[in-house]
Amino acid sequence: MKPNPNSFIWRTVYLFWPLALCLVMLVPSAGNSQQDDEVVRVNTDLVVLNITVTDAAGQYVPGLRLSDFKVFEDGKEIPAQLISSFSVQESPFASVVLLDTSSSMEIRLSLARSAAIRFLDRLREGDVAAVYKFDSKVERVQDFSTGRDLAPTAFGLRAKGLTRLNDAIVDASNALAGRSEMRKAIVILSDGMDTSSRATSDKAIESALGVGATIYAVDMSGSETGSNNQRSAAVLKSFAEKSGGRFVSTPGGPALRDAFASMADELGHQYTLAYRPANQTRDGKWRKLEVKVSQPELLVRTRKAYRAPKG
Repeated sequence: MKPNPNSFIWRTVYLFWPLALCLVMLVPSAGNSQQDDEVVRVNTDLVVLNITVTDAAGQYVPGLRLSDFKVFEDGKEIPAQLISSFSVQESPFASVVLLDTSSSMEIRLSLARSAAIRFLDRLREGDVAAVYKFDSKVERVQDFSTGRDLAPTAFGLRAKGLTRLNDAIVDASNALAGRSEMRKAIVILSDGMDTSSRATSDKAIESALGVGATIYAVDMSGSETGSNNQRSAAVLKSFAEKSGGRFVSTPGGPALRDAFASMADELGHQYTLAYRPANQTRDGKWRKLEVKVSQPELLVRTRKAYRAPKG
């Protein structure tokens, strides 16, 4: 049936459709507006901080609100309006366990495996973990998985070769870079200093900070003393402190098991805060971070810096 060109409706459409078409072209649709908002959110450079708050006894402190936190970047407080999100729920996390299998770990390798199993056993639904070994080279033993069992190949590992700790941290950071979880961690079990890495310790910590990973370092040297062990412990402690993690010194038996259980629990109970930097200069420089809470007697741990985008 052909339209009647003499009808009122047809004359109206004929006269005004060019104007309507112009309006459609000039005014974005609701769908496009939503997509634009999403693009803005994705492309906006957010700084994400995973924050652990403990009391004097080392116990996690729940129940804090956003108003209890103050964030400082290069000494300047971040205004409240630049904080885009604050989360206190038990969010899933992704982690990489780095198992030192160098020759010096021969008498402690079984203990390190037991510690890794203890950590994996504390994973909750939604948490994932990968396992890497490192000696003269870095190899993945187990890809990211929600499984609580260590891969069978981990029980056939033998202690041998040198120590590529820094390279292992870089590889772990690269693996975590592809994960969508906001909470990420690297768990290190090692008894010695790096002896053969291409990467420096600075490069290692920069890699971890670059993906927002918290480092938990366990010194497996036991009760041994000596300058090398002291330097090793200092390096591991530095990794943990700069990333907002924890350093466990010379553990053994129940102390080691308890330390790993508390690490997994801590990762599941952190506060997560994200903000847009007031300094939008894309210079690729490192910026110092500090977080304070309203109760000064509480201990706050989070990463110490982040690198600004470049270009």
